[in-house]
Amino acid sequence: MNSIQKKIWGLVLIVLLIMATTWVSLISYNQKMLDQYNGILERYLVLNEISRKSEDTVTALNNFLLLPSNDHLKAVTKNKKDIQSMKSEVATFKNVENELALTNYINLIESLVETIDSALSFHSEAETEYSMKAFNEATHISNYISEMALTLIDLELQTYDLFYRGIINQSEELKQLGTWLLLLITVGLLLFTYWFSQRITKPVEKLTLAANELSKGRFDLKVEVNSSDEIAFLAKTFDRMRLNINKLISDIHHNAQLENELQQNRLLLKESQLRNLQSQINPHFLFNTLNTLSKKAYMEGSEETSDLLVSVAGLLRYNLKHLDKPMTLYDEVYVMQQYIDIQKTRYTDRLNFHMEIDESCLSIKIPGLTLQPLVENAVIYAVEPNEEGGTIWFRIKDEGDLVTIEVEDNGPGMTEEKIQEILEEKVNTANGHSSGIGLSNVMKRLRLFNGMEDVMKIESTIGVSTKVSIKLLKERRGEK
Repeated sequence: MNSIQKKIWGLVLIVLLIMATTWVSLISYNQKMLDQYNGILERYLVLNEISRKSEDTVTALNNFLLLPSNDHLKAVTKNKKDIQSMKSEVATFKNVENELALTNYINLIESLVETIDSALSFHSEAETEYSMKAFNEATHISNYISEMALTLIDLELQTYDLFYRGIINQSEELKQLGTWLLLLITVGLLLFTYWFSQRITKPVEKLTLAANELSKGRFDLKVEVNSSDEIAFLAKTFDRMRLNINKLISDIHHNAQLENELQQNRLLLKESQLRNLQSQINPHFLFNTLNTLSKKAYMEGSEETSDLLVSVAGLLRYNLKHLDKPMTLYDEVYVMQQYIDIQKTRYTDRLNFHMEIDESCLSIKIPGLTLQPLVENAVIYAVEPNEEGGTIWFRIKDEGDLVTIEVEDNGPGMTEEKIQEILEEKVNTANGHSSGIGLSNVMKRLRLFNGMEDVMKIESTIGVSTKVSIKLLKERRGEK
């Protein structure tokens, strides 16, 4: 049996118990009143029966004296025994009000019995005169018994008059009590039924409200039902379903976000490729032409020119083929060195470049074309505008789970507002870059690549220096 059935059966049993208790109480009270009334009526009947029996006994005695026979004698004997038996019962009727009268009444009965015995005795001895005197005396005693019975009945009526009136008053009070009890039971049952129905309907209303809110797409409302029946189990199951749906929606949103980030990464790569090719009429033709020029310069004895063309061709080839996929830090450093070789040819002694590299980190993956834009930015702002040139420091450090890459220059620096604009991706710092990729672009790609926001730090002092630091995870989140 489940809990709701137990509650319903409990309500039915309580109603039946109240009805049964009320019915038993009323029946018991009525039975008590009826027993008292029957007791009084029985007293009247006994007194009346003694009067009748005394008359029957005298009549039977008269018949026996006139016509002696066994039947008449048996009738006298039987009536006499009945009178003696009822005399014992009458003795139990004594109370304060009728004690004297009832004692005289009992004495009259005893006298009647003795007189009848005397009449029978004289008759057996053939003393007819004494027998008739005894008969006449018995007749007078019988009359006295009848009169005394009326007196006793009158006393009984006087004694129990208050009782009769009490019965009537109690009957009225019982009627009023029954009416009030009925009203009280009705109100109590209505209140209990309301409370009982609320215990069942309230959880159902909460569950219905939760289902309505869930149908409107609100999955953040917790379903709470304070009961211990099947509805509570249903509410818990419903809440688990809500949590599962909410989790599924969160997963869908997360996947959509990842897909969006992947799409942004693709767009950034495409944008980078397009910008890289804006100044190229035919990149492959230019790459082949540079190789041809390099070989021709080498054959003519211009080895420095040949090396410069080789570096330019290598940088162009890397930009064309490796921009859309991760590369090792070793490859990025190699391409950066080619870029520095080209710039040293341009700026000669004006460009001072220093490297500090932890070679254990060179196998770490990094987005293609990340280091060269950082160094190019330092060349443009620290070396190019300064007639005396400038100095650039390039460092790769192993810091546990991270690899930190620093590009520092002694250029004019930048303001805090400019730094915040770059970190918040509000500007594009690609102006003047041969690669077309600025700091903001590099930062976007690193954030997508590492799966975290904190990938770049810029420290600058106006007129002194600027240091750009980027962080690479040795093990990316998607590879764990």
